[in-house]
Amino acid sequence: MTDLAPLLQADKGQTATAITLVDKSGFDAWLKAQPERVRSAVNGQAFKAECHQIAILPGDKADWSVVAGVADCGKRTPWCLARAAEVLPEGTYRIAEASPGPAALGWLLGQYVFDRYKEKPSTKGPRVLLSDDPARIAEMVAIAEATFLVRDLVNTPAGDLGPVELETAARAVADRSKAQITVTMGAELAEGYPMIAAVGVAASDDRAPRLVEIEWGDAKHPRIAIVGKGITFDTGGLDIKAASGMRLMKKDMGGAAHALALADLIIRQRLPVRLHLLLAIAENAISGAALRPGDVLTSRKGLTVEIANTDAEGRLVLADALDKAAEGEPEMILDFATLTGAARVALGPDLPALFANDETLAAALLDASEVSGDPVWRLPLWTPYNELYASDTADFGNASEGGFAGSILAALFLQRFVPDTTPWAHFDTFAWRPVVKPGRPRGGEALGLRAAWAMLSKRYGQS
Repeated sequence: MTDLAPLLQADKGQTATAITLVDKSGFDAWLKAQPERVRSAVNGQAFKAECHQIAILPGDKADWSVVAGVADCGKRTPWCLARAAEVLPEGTYRIAEASPGPAALGWLLGQYVFDRYKEKPSTKGPRVLLSDDPARIAEMVAIAEATFLVRDLVNTPAGDLGPVELETAARAVADRSKAQITVTMGAELAEGYPMIAAVGVAASDDRAPRLVEIEWGDAKHPRIAIVGKGITFDTGGLDIKAASGMRLMKKDMGGAAHALALADLIIRQRLPVRLHLLLAIAENAISGAALRPGDVLTSRKGLTVEIANTDAEGRLVLADALDKAAEGEPEMILDFATLTGAARVALGPDLPALFANDETLAAALLDASEVSGDPVWRLPLWTPYNELYASDTADFGNASEGGFAGSILAALFLQRFVPDTTPWAHFDTFAWRPVVKPGRPRGGEALGLRAAWAMLSKRYGQS
């Protein structure tokens, strides 16, 4: 795991280059107060205090400072300093006016690089930010490192990140904390988690499906379960995807990446909970043994499911894992999945769809989303749509005809495997950023992770 701690340090009066934040409303007054050499430098760099705009300012001698444009000097966001962290040279910096606050996160995330496959990896040195709020440094670093973990896992091609490698990533998290890890495979998986086994049956032996579980924490603390969809590559099965739809399917384990990163964050921050992490891992491949349209599966819960579409496989693996999670009687279940294209059509790449069966939990997540600057959007569990899953052969199908309300239908499918009395929230996240933004490069992305963490840390006693 990338160690980001050196990039955010307590301000003890070290020598550092100052960064002044300026917004458009205060730009003219700020510029008027500057000496001529600074005004000339600002004009020469066409600096107008636009958001994320950066200019280098001359000092009295050989020293220099930085001015950065922000939306509102009175309100720090996670992304105020992200562009500065990307473009400034190696060195140590501090905000001239006040604490960086939440902007420290963007400073860390702005230094993310995925260059594993590049001939010439990045050689840019670290940009260190000083903070006068040392009590928040450890949490900010942990959040950034959790985000890096999601990005690294999602960005890694499926040829190098299959079920074995995803299990290895989970083992690394467990080993760091001496948590208990259990891996269920083979005949035991087929017997106990038949839908996970069925989805992964066509994969080669070295990419066999599995359920990975991590247990951590004091048994006296509240029990929570976190579940992640870990389809390491999704061909669509026999209902094969078009080439354009398959291009990014290395990211179909993005839900598992989110779940694992959130679990790691909980453990590293010593949140007083009894954690149960479940990663349902499989490769949805094609072979003579592949799951067929029209097949009927009996789930772990005992409900039968007719396979209407082999490309609706994520809900199958999640269902068995959710049923297992519910058996532990947690006081809350959260699941993450790159589940439906319908959610992206409805909400685009930036907004994970949030579904919840509990109004208190939904409200807490929406509030945490606002506070953390990690937006999510709630969609309804519209139960009348369950009729669209009708099957003449089984208890219900795994997909409907017509293509209506795809993300809602997927969430309704999952809801069947969660007790009505257990608060549950489902994040249908994209786990990918198609457009570059400051601190957020194109590629794998954690979307909904910080909102979930903010809710959990508030609920269980850490602000």
